[in-house]
Amino acid sequence: MPHQATADLHTAASAVSPPASVPAGLPEVSTRERFRGLLWLVSAAFFMQALDSTVVNTAVPAMAEALLVTPLGMRTALTSYVLTLAILIPASPWLCDRLGTRRVFGIAIVIFGVGSLLCGVAQTLPQLVAARVLQGVGGASLMPVGRYVLVRSIHKHEFVRAMSTVATFGLLGSVLGPLFGGALVQFTSWRLIFLINVPVAIAGVWMNQRDMPDYRLDRANRFDLFGFLLFAAASALLLTASELAGSKPVPWQLIGLSSASAVLLGVAYVWHSRRTVHPVADLRLLQVRSVWVALAGGLFTRLGISGMFLLLVLFLQVGCGWSPLMAGLMMVPQALGSISAKWVIHRALVHFGYRRLLLGNTLMVAMLLATFALLGPASPVWLIASLTFLYGSFAGLQYTAMNTLIYSDLDIQHASMASSMASTAQYLAMSFGIALSTLLMEAMLQGHAHDDYVVAFRWTVLLLAAITAAASRVFSRLRHDRPLPVSAAAG
Repeated sequence: MPHQATADLHTAASAVSPPASVPAGLPEVSTRERFRGLLWLVSAAFFMQALDSTVVNTAVPAMAEALLVTPLGMRTALTSYVLTLAILIPASPWLCDRLGTRRVFGIAIVIFGVGSLLCGVAQTLPQLVAARVLQGVGGASLMPVGRYVLVRSIHKHEFVRAMSTVATFGLLGSVLGPLFGGALVQFTSWRLIFLINVPVAIAGVWMNQRDMPDYRLDRANRFDLFGFLLFAAASALLLTASELAGSKPVPWQLIGLSSASAVLLGVAYVWHSRRTVHPVADLRLLQVRSVWVALAGGLFTRLGISGMFLLLVLFLQVGCGWSPLMAGLMMVPQALGSISAKWVIHRALVHFGYRRLLLGNTLMVAMLLATFALLGPASPVWLIASLTFLYGSFAGLQYTAMNTLIYSDLDIQHASMASSMASTAQYLAMSFGIALSTLLMEAMLQGHAHDDYVVAFRWTVLLLAAITAAASRVFSRLRHDRPLPVSAAAG
């Protein structure tokens, strides 16, 4: 869900101190005015990424039909993109320090555009997956580099307004994505969902050369390549094991080998990170209770709810026979609910504190998930729209509270690493959450007609609700309730 990433943008941006004053020798003019082109460039990048993340879900049934696979078999095209983001995000800060922000951001836009073009002309699922991985390679640098450049460029008195502008474009993309995707699929072709990114990318390259500052370090720290490879291989093997679980027949030996190899590589990374000065992910931060609770709680929560967007689209289109446009329209209330959550999160945290809010809200999200099991083909449109709005609202509260919690006990010098770790954990959990939800639904369909999506959907959301409710146990490990930090409240 793209609004997860947008909520993380608000949090991470407010946790890093922007420039304290206008650089010497420059006229006293608003930095937002001087960097107006940069603000538009970063906003457009966030809008494009958010739109692309949501627009695909609505098109899954049509894409599956064109590529001659089942709708649930399309999960690889979704998880491969998100997993690539998770793996490559930690490399972005080093690339900026070494190559400069203008070059990295420009290359990222080009790669994203080429990946989009290849997605639009893909003729088979493996071709689409490879193109989605290429999209992820480019997309992995868009958010971190854009956020970093704004932190370096915008005056602190105008920084919150600038970040709010960027985040608003991201949220707008998440709102328009499902509706836009449904309309394109119904009236044109699903391929335009990807091809429309190409002219946007071309404009982005031109704006990057004109408006992007070129920040870099004269001497960048040495990149933890070995640790990066260990982490990437472990993550890829875990997702491979989950993909193999959906094969017929199930290759248990390969699943066991992939899982065992992933665990061994993960253990090797833990050993390596403790002996490295600048690890790609500093696991020493996990000694801070709020950090490991936020990461672990976010992991288990997203395992339960990340696949809900896709499941609901399949339920409405395949199970209930809705048109792509109507199914996309039903996704809009969820995004609007997530947007509405940001207006109450500060007061909710001040009133309840982290522990009580996350405990209660996690259970509320689980209950709303279970309520979806009551829906069927005869359910009125207003009921589905109301339920998706409520679900989006409480899920938005959950994401923002979890993303804020990770910074509550950290010194400012650790904020950048915490932001990178939070983003990586977020996308990893999303990729595994999508894989888990589709595997559960496939299991519910075994032995039945493959179009019995309504019954499968009901049992799947009940199981996901149970997983989400169990995640509340992690948040009970917080020592006591604390109000929202002032820096995070500003975002």
